[in-house]
Amino acid sequence: MRKIELPERDGWRAKAEELGFTFADMHGEPYWEESSAYEFSLEEIESGIEDPCTELHSMAREAVAEILASEELMARLAIPDEHRDLVADSWKRAEPEIYGRFDLAWDGTGPAKMLEYNADTPTSLYESASFQWSWLEDQIAAGVLPEDADQFNGIHEALVERFRSLFPPNTDLHFTAMGGNPEDYATVECMAWAAREAGMGAHYSDLEKIAVSTKGQFLDAEDRVIGTLFKLYPWEDLLREDFSRHLVTSGCLMLEPAWKAVVSNKGLLPVLWRMYAGHPNLLPAFFEDEIAGGTPEARRAGDALGRGHVSKPLFSREGAAIRIVENGVETEASPEGGYGAYPRIVQAYHPLPEFGGFRPVLGAWIVGEACVGLGMREDRGRITQDLSRFKPHYIR
Repeated sequence: MRKIELPERDGWRAKAEELGFTFADMHGEPYWEESSAYEFSLEEIESGIEDPCTELHSMAREAVAEILASEELMARLAIPDEHRDLVADSWKRAEPEIYGRFDLAWDGTGPAKMLEYNADTPTSLYESASFQWSWLEDQIAAGVLPEDADQFNGIHEALVERFRSLFPPNTDLHFTAMGGNPEDYATVECMAWAAREAGMGAHYSDLEKIAVSTKGQFLDAEDRVIGTLFKLYPWEDLLREDFSRHLVTSGCLMLEPAWKAVVSNKGLLPVLWRMYAGHPNLLPAFFEDEIAGGTPEARRAGDALGRGHVSKPLFSREGAAIRIVENGVETEASPEGGYGAYPRIVQAYHPLPEFGGFRPVLGAWIVGEACVGLGMREDRGRITQDLSRFKPHYIR
């Protein structure tokens, strides 16, 4: 794994705008940044990222069964009492999942370390699946990269096959996100593009325009009944809104399913450590009160946590409300962003590697139950946040 300086493509911003990538620059700063790229060997991709993340996903599914069988764990993960049956029943009915993204710390040596699993509403899908692939093709055509250069990027193809395997041809699917957010819309449209290629009908409505019929069914902006809905809106918010009382009566299949509420939750991290303590891709993690109470497991991990740990709320987005503590002193923290009141977990601190003054986080994409691609973001700070830069990668 290396960071390599490369010439930018002529006119790439015009191409981005033409393709609808309207947030390639945000707030006067580059979000997509291609003056350099990360280079990997095929062995690094297969053994360091692809195989471990496919295994991590399988472990996360085992953790779902563990959590749903335990009232204590459901409470720890702050699943509302009134919706625990909804969450558990969605798992019992084997409601299908579409995608997720593991965030990893790795420098190409030793095992990658899982920082968290964005299993419900991960964004940066368009940049990962589409725009960085067009970057690769353009750089090969320009002679900047060799003809046999490749990229770990089967995301779009895997999404097409996932939809095709789950739904009969011509099934109408609906897609929604909060209106006015270009990044969210790009993610949803990337999903809808794959569904159309799989032979589905794909209809978009802004989330705030979805209504409820007199029969309790969900209706889109054109008053069509919604039978299957991909919603880029987090379960932890939806389950706390009045709208949630219609989830059972609607008869609507939700994508992602309600059981994802327990794996898009940072409480997954201590559960995984309980189940798979010492796994090479996991970091020691505990619920905060386990540290305060001095459980045997926490005492055994005490030296590592004392040297450095990260405090995270159960729910947060874009690196909000994260605190890094080293030798008992808080050395870095991100803005609360409305998430600071949630219960917290503690995870051993594993520093991000540094390449040319920037620290990358590897986003390993899961579609169905397999790891199928990679997207990378980097920041000068130690906490990756909403304006961290997206960087392309290639396989030499």
